[in-house]
Amino acid sequence: MVTVGIIGAGRIGKVHVESICTQVADAKVKTLADPFMNDATAAWAKDMGVQNVTKDYKEILADPEIDAVLICSSTDTHSPISVEAIKAGKHVFCEKPIDHDVEKIQEVIDALKGSKVKYQVGFNRRFDHNFEAVQRAVAEGTIGDTHLIKITSRDPEPPSAEYVKVSGGMFLDMTIHDFDMVRFLAGCDAEEVYVEAAVLVDPAIGEAGDVDTAVITLKMENGAIAVIDNSRKAVYGYDQRAEVFGSKGMAATGNDTASAAVISNENGVTGEKPLHFFLERYMAAYAKEIKCFIDAIEKDTDTPLGVMDGLKPVLMGLAAKKSYEEHRPVKISEIQA
Repeated sequence: MVTVGIIGAGRIGKVHVESICTQVADAKVKTLADPFMNDATAAWAKDMGVQNVTKDYKEILADPEIDAVLICSSTDTHSPISVEAIKAGKHVFCEKPIDHDVEKIQEVIDALKGSKVKYQVGFNRRFDHNFEAVQRAVAEGTIGDTHLIKITSRDPEPPSAEYVKVSGGMFLDMTIHDFDMVRFLAGCDAEEVYVEAAVLVDPAIGEAGDVDTAVITLKMENGAIAVIDNSRKAVYGYDQRAEVFGSKGMAATGNDTASAAVISNENGVTGEKPLHFFLERYMAAYAKEIKCFIDAIEKDTDTPLGVMDGLKPVLMGLAAKKSYEEHRPVKISEIQA
């Protein structure tokens, strides 16, 4: 049994509390920490079976009974808390991104050198049953050599302008999941990124210095070409699709829906809308990624997404941002330099 402490009691922290307490048999949550801990959250945590709540995450790092830490706090705290947790000898699951600053991610990489700490980054979409099936078809050679990858990722509603200001921008907040998915499906890294983007959903997003609609083209190391299209607002729901086209065929997946029923009558043919947002679509994936993290600890194996898997989508996001700002293709090597 792996004893866990969770840092951050916001939306994603609560998702992990719930998934561990209800679906991960080999782990238990001992302590939930959040600087804004209130009575309502404390009561909820107790109901979920969490033993302790605190406003000070350092209590988790100092607790010898806690084996692993889940970092679900605000993005600006991810890298410094990662370093603290590694130095405290705690295994670390860190929600994406590790940081928006490559130098701070490098500090985490350096802290891990010579350490026996397991480190996993929270790109939950890799654990979705749909994307796993597509990746498996590619990896097994079912569709031959990969030529084209297409990813559609559109949110059902835009974030607030206040959120946009602190999010790091769409490429480092939203598209970062798609950058990881491109790597996952291609089985290799990107070499070059080119972006066309605009503000078409909400002028306030543009006023906050960001974009809300984009098409990103990537050249991959294996020669494949990838295309990502993003929108902050799809009125019909959370649109998450992927396709990989190769020399021997194609693997593709559509959206999850509440049911597969299709109604046909005199008014037309209709089906269900996609599940509303990421909690509805990916709850099982959140549980599976934590199960894999716990397995790596118990079996002393590598985690499925290590610290370098956390770095590379950030490099891609920074390249995308530079491409948009400078209206040109940007090589990943430029960002690394």
